[in-house]
Amino acid sequence: MISLKTYKLMDQEDPLKHFKKNFFNQKDEIYLDGNSLGKMPRNIPEILGKTINNQWGGKLIRSWNESWLELPNRLSEKYAKLLNSSAKEIVFGESTTVRLYQILLALIQSGNYPDNIITDNLNFPTDLYVIEGLKKQFPRLKINYVKYDNEIEADIDLLKENIKKNPGIICLSLVTYKSCYYYPMKVLNQYAIKHKSIIVWDLSHGVGSVPIDFKESETKIAVGCTYKYMNGGPGSPSFLYIENGLHSLLENPIQGWFGHKNPFDFNPQYKAAENLNHFKNGTPPILSMQAVESGIDLTLKAGILNIRNKSIKQSEIIIMAIKDQLSSLGFKLQSPENISRRGSHISISHPNAWQICQALQRGSKTTPKIIPDFRPPNFIRLGINPLYISFEDLWWVINQLHYIIESKSYFNFNQDKSKVT
Repeated sequence: MISLKTYKLMDQEDPLKHFKKNFFNQKDEIYLDGNSLGKMPRNIPEILGKTINNQWGGKLIRSWNESWLELPNRLSEKYAKLLNSSAKEIVFGESTTVRLYQILLALIQSGNYPDNIITDNLNFPTDLYVIEGLKKQFPRLKINYVKYDNEIEADIDLLKENIKKNPGIICLSLVTYKSCYYYPMKVLNQYAIKHKSIIVWDLSHGVGSVPIDFKESETKIAVGCTYKYMNGGPGSPSFLYIENGLHSLLENPIQGWFGHKNPFDFNPQYKAAENLNHFKNGTPPILSMQAVESGIDLTLKAGILNIRNKSIKQSEIIIMAIKDQLSSLGFKLQSPENISRRGSHISISHPNAWQICQALQRGSKTTPKIIPDFRPPNFIRLGINPLYISFEDLWWVINQLHYIIESKSYFNFNQDKSKVT
């Protein structure tokens, strides 16, 4: 077992150690749920206070011309730096679910691809629901649901076989929500192009945790949320990326006034805006968009490669502890061991997973509260956001998992679950 002193030395040498102070941090609490909802940056109250009091409260509608209209474009520019694209290839607004429906419907209506949609059993449920709903709208669609023999890793050969046999539109999560499997993005993009298909990537569990390069990976389309590793706040707006070459080939099926060429002319006839602006829909959600900017600023300042390097070091520590200390206590690793195929959370399983989660969250007078999350049937997800998770935090997590089983303290909690786990 590695000593606490060793973990503290790793923190002293950590190039990202000063970033934690940029977030609200609860005393005696270790937050390992940033893969679900990221922490709040410390300057958010000031930013939102200014927006509410000075702009909304004071300037009212004048704030549109003075600052609000440019906010979505500014976010696109900053995300373009992170993802290596043009700012004109990214639009902000709506939820990830709405954006996914919007782009899948646009692809179907374009007629540029066969009427096949491929997805798999590792994809996030809302993506599957959207696809199921589209099947009801378009009975001609053939849905190919690729089911692997496990919930940890994709069988890439099996996925390729399905793409070859059923070319069309493919929908995948770049980093999967349950096991944290990380797909070979460029390999699959190239294979899809070769077989006259296109992949729509859901980046929600990947953006801000792994390096994503749209140009190098030959990505055509992607959607993603901003409230996990990007720390944009609960329900913060998503983004949509469409490669420049596809802009003129796809029509926006949700024709909102902000997608009009001249929205403030109030012309009763719709005329689509140029470039990707025609994929804008309704009025931008200004309050939540203001909160998004701090998260992307911190990520850019830290550098995604630095974030990834620390994430790998920290996840390897947890995996080593599972193998050496925790496997004999009933814990099993449910994430890929290969670091090149893993994002930034570690999933473990245990027959008493929900009770263990409750015990971790309770803490004690001498131990911090530890906030992971639970996913059915018996998964505990340990989300590593290197911007605010220290190496010492991991020492406490490993030791508490060991203590909770050894002491049987998890028996003090029942199996009744809250709505959000």
